[in-house]
Amino acid sequence: MTDAEQTPARDDELTSHGYHITLDDGRDSFFALSIEDEQSDDAWLMSDTVRALDEMR
Repeated sequence: MTDAEQTPARDDELTSHGYHITLDDGRDSFFALSIEDEQSDDAWLMSDTVRALDEMR
């Protein structure tokens, strides 16, 4: 069996949205990315991101 036979072809497109989320009356914030398959309520991913490694310290 080849990889093409194992993985069915999909014509679906994914959508993505970026967010800047602010907390504590603007004292803290972070960025998030959402990736979704519009055809499925169960196929989505949301991840927070950092702008620089220095901010993680």
